[in-house]
Amino acid sequence: MNPLRAGVEPGTELFTVTTEVDRDRLVRYAGASGDFNPIHYNDRIATEVGLPGVIAHGMLTMGLAASALSDHLGDPGDVLGLATRFTRPVPVPDPGQVQVRISATVRSVEGDVALVDLAVKVEDRAVLGKARAKVRLH
Repeated sequence: MNPLRAGVEPGTELFTVTTEVDRDRLVRYAGASGDFNPIHYNDRIATEVGLPGVIAHGMLTMGLAASALSDHLGDPGDVLGLATRFTRPVPVPDPGQVQVRISATVRSVEGDVALVDLAVKVEDRAVLGKARAKVRLH
């Protein structure tokens, strides 16, 4: 059930979650999305193009934020829209994983719709910019 009800106010912090991304997750996402760009699995190629190493897919990072929000709401249908800018790559070590922290705060409310800011960070640095979602209130 969607915990957001009419009467929620701007500035309300909804949640903060941390999720891990490792190389196995990149492989699974590549298979699901069809994005087999070698910067997402080959360190040599990633560094040759100026990246710090293998990076997570931008759409995977955005999807993690959307998933955290829909999990919080309880119904993916309550997410009416989502937009973001990809501001910083997410390097994924091998071996190991990277911690992605996602938090959500109500920006504004109009009628039965809230605008929610999503902060998506790795090591306290934003990796998505202007990440915002429209969600339905109940």
